[in-house]
Amino acid sequence: MTDTILANALLVLPDESFHGHLVLREGRIAAIGRGRDIPHGALDCDGDLVMPGLIELHTDNLERHIEPRPRVDWPHQAAIIAHDAELCSVGITTVFDALRVGSVITSNNAGYGEYARALADEILDLRARAALRISHFLHLRAEICSQTLIEEMAKFGPLDRVGIVSLMDHTPGQRQFRDVSKLRDYVIGKAGLSEAEFAEHVAEQQALRDRVGEAHEAAAVAEARRYGAVLASHDDTTEDQVAVSARHGCHFAEFPTTIEAARACHAHGIKVMMGAPNLIRGGSHSGNIAASVLAEADLLDIVSSDYVPSALLSAALMLGDLWGDLARGIGTVTHAPADAVDLHDRGRLAVGARADVIRVTRIAGSGINTGAVRGVWVQGRRVG
Repeated sequence: MTDTILANALLVLPDESFHGHLVLREGRIAAIGRGRDIPHGALDCDGDLVMPGLIELHTDNLERHIEPRPRVDWPHQAAIIAHDAELCSVGITTVFDALRVGSVITSNNAGYGEYARALADEILDLRARAALRISHFLHLRAEICSQTLIEEMAKFGPLDRVGIVSLMDHTPGQRQFRDVSKLRDYVIGKAGLSEAEFAEHVAEQQALRDRVGEAHEAAAVAEARRYGAVLASHDDTTEDQVAVSARHGCHFAEFPTTIEAARACHAHGIKVMMGAPNLIRGGSHSGNIAASVLAEADLLDIVSSDYVPSALLSAALMLGDLWGDLARGIGTVTHAPADAVDLHDRGRLAVGARADVIRVTRIAGSGINTGAVRGVWVQGRRVG
């Protein structure tokens, strides 16, 4: 194979940034050099940033492609391919596609049915046929407050590329929805419930959690071990909840809702992940802690694009400026998420690492930290 050389670039390594060149060979980073010289046959990057491909641990983006309008089921293969291409276009080279497991059966439109196993099969089939540009793993969002969690999780196994199981508990009145008015706005707006129907929904969900919550949580932890997946908590709010997450062995915490929970996570050695939209918008759409508050308190380790794929790069650049350390900001979307899920072959520019690399031009004067992705290489092959 012919070497790919990216030269005259600002290389972003885990602990420093410097002008240099990168040699990609046989799917790996073969060499890193310093200086502005342009070796023969190299691609002149004109001083652009060259960094590891971004690693996305929690994204709802596929859901938007599968259901572009309420109750519109788009052809799944086309949706998955479009989702893959969108992520590639904004510099994401490894994604953990978040799929909910555990269904809620109700007498109104507030419930939701099973879909994860069938959609996972379609993702894995397209991957096996080399139809996808970037690397896909599965992230199973275990809905504790549901009727069918155990049955749905039993349909997955160690060969399914399940890299993450997150413990999701959306019971009204706690965690993300401790402010029930926020849940009311969401559910009534989405499902069109009346006030009486919403009150009934809340009561049903709270009773369901009381009935099955402990058993479902234990089952989800056991299934994660069976898959060989990393555990993540979700929406921890109190120190006691974080202590439970630590006992389960959670590697990272998705979107803790208070600064107390974030501090407790660090005390237990649990990495804190926050959403890029929260950071860019200046606050949580659910009324919880702002990501910027955690960043300023040195309590933010990993960033997820959540529901806006392009936000991942912007948030990393924003953090680099906030901290006065570009390498640290980029690390929240590269080596920090990679290490959290035990993918130690990627997420950093280092000799021998997997050659997942992106080239980025910073766009000035946009009001936010925007970067235009000008090149994407996955295992050394240009895909975008």
